[in-house]
Amino acid sequence: MTDSTYDAKDITVLEGLAAVRKRPGMYIGSTGTRGLHHMIYEAVDNSIDEAMAGFCDKIFIVINKDGSVTEIDNGRGIPVKKMDKYDRPAVEIVLTKLHAGGKFGGEGYKVSGGLHGVGISVVNALSEKFIVEIRRDGYVFQQTFEKGNPVTDLVRGEKTNHSGTLVTFWPDKEIFEEIDYKSEILSTRFKEMAFLNKGLEITFVDKRQEPELRESYKYEGGIIDFIKYLCEKKDIIHKKIIYMQNQETDHEVEIAMQYTGGYSESIFSFANNINTTEGGTHLSGFKGAITRTVNDYARSSGLLKEKDENLQGEDVREGLTAIISVRLKEPQFEGQTKTKLGNSEIKGFVESTVNSKLAEFFEENPDAAKAIVAKCIDASHARSAAKKARDLTRRKSMLESGSLPGKLADCSMSEPEFCELYLVEGDSAGGSAKQARDRRFQAILPLRGKILNVEKARLHKILSSVEILAMITAMGTGIGDEFDIKNARYGKIIIMTDADVDGAHIRTLILTFLFRYMPKLVEEGYVYIAQPPLYQIKESKDVHYAYSDEELKKVLDSIKNKKYIIQRYKGLGEMDAEQLWDTTMDPEKRTLLKVEIEDLLIADDIFSTLMGDKVEPRREFIEKNAKGVTFIDV
Repeated sequence: MTDSTYDAKDITVLEGLAAVRKRPGMYIGSTGTRGLHHMIYEAVDNSIDEAMAGFCDKIFIVINKDGSVTEIDNGRGIPVKKMDKYDRPAVEIVLTKLHAGGKFGGEGYKVSGGLHGVGISVVNALSEKFIVEIRRDGYVFQQTFEKGNPVTDLVRGEKTNHSGTLVTFWPDKEIFEEIDYKSEILSTRFKEMAFLNKGLEITFVDKRQEPELRESYKYEGGIIDFIKYLCEKKDIIHKKIIYMQNQETDHEVEIAMQYTGGYSESIFSFANNINTTEGGTHLSGFKGAITRTVNDYARSSGLLKEKDENLQGEDVREGLTAIISVRLKEPQFEGQTKTKLGNSEIKGFVESTVNSKLAEFFEENPDAAKAIVAKCIDASHARSAAKKARDLTRRKSMLESGSLPGKLADCSMSEPEFCELYLVEGDSAGGSAKQARDRRFQAILPLRGKILNVEKARLHKILSSVEILAMITAMGTGIGDEFDIKNARYGKIIIMTDADVDGAHIRTLILTFLFRYMPKLVEEGYVYIAQPPLYQIKESKDVHYAYSDEELKKVLDSIKNKKYIIQRYKGLGEMDAEQLWDTTMDPEKRTLLKVEIEDLLIADDIFSTLMGDKVEPRREFIEKNAKGVTFIDV
């Protein structure tokens, strides 16, 4: 691939940059934190494409103290020669025209993630200021832009023997709600990119912190190291990681996988380094092939008898952690967010790879194969035991017959988009919430005590839990493979627990259940956390509420030199119905915290750490994050 050209003639222009500032959400997803992070990802993806083409092995990302971001690579550098059609340098066209880049024609890139070509030009359009510095053709070149428009010409500077691209951009405060990068989310993304690109070194620096955060990621083992990382907090059932790789003219696949003693599956798929969170043909091919291959081995080895039913897909994937990474010349993604791969030829390619390579692994590692099949057969038995309980959760049998949970105080409206379901800790608080609510659109489901930790239980046990069954039935969507968001009975699921350690634990248990069995509710913005006040401050006849220690300080500062009484709320039951409505349930006054998954890998890791069997990773997590906790009740 090192013979490929990448010059001004390789740049193709499809259309201008007109609509980006007017509708930024169409291009970067949102103008909140997610969109802000997407700006960095788009800049880094260009460098990743250079790495995939074989021309870059180092990427450097810096968040500067002033909120600007600098991204550097040692690739070939964006072309700088003039394009005859526009009489402007190629780099200027790349940065000011939508759908301009080296990925539409010519031989600039054989494989890339940014095939829509909107990335770096969108970053430029949504930045107050954008500076590009290019090292190529023996010189350093620089150009400056503001809000997508060039404010200087491309200037040739000093001589250099190096090559690469450096960009620094200042996200536009007129566009973004807040310039607040989350270093944990960014570092996870960069680590992920390093895993997927064997031998690529990515360095991330956050200069806003004191001392500054500096992390470097480089993995010679690639996705094998990725699986080691994902499984280090889980109990594994076979030591050797299963790895398979196959390559044809226009595409290649890499798969690494390992079975754990857990009950949920953690499968992550990528196409040209893009995390395809909605899956696609590569994931379908993998799932079909692994089910077939495990069944074939179980039959041929006598572990499944003639009278036994075949193992199903969910049996074979229980406890599986896997990475599927494909690279292809012309990927067909659904939408600019690129969350689903549609190339039909990839399905058969991945299937045939898994069929042959996994069968080969089983023959060469019989002990691991037997342990895996035994795990799958156990899962099959558990599934059979769960069938009856699962049937009870289906909307057809439960909701159409009117069999809603007895504890549920439903609302009178039937249009889901206007209805809210409060999951309330304890019968006492549930009683107050039932009195406080607006019966037209607010439903209340009290939950008694701590619900089952689904991270440590199979489905048949989960579905025997009265509290979990009540939640499933009330929500109406079904769970797991039978989940259908169209059947959701409420537009908002609001978790309302006490502001103490037990309340936090119950909230985490509920979120674990939703993440593992109803993830679409979280991904599509249905799940919220109520924010009850922490303090009541009585000053003569006036009553104030504070939702944080900072707010308490402000309230006390405003009423100093007067007599007041502070009450620290530890439980929802300490508020009467009127107070609960005024502070926590009234849509005009309340504050709701929306639960969002910025990165599935982070979420999966956190739930495995906090709710799994291993104690040491949980202790390390608490020690690392304890400094961020302002108070804790004991």
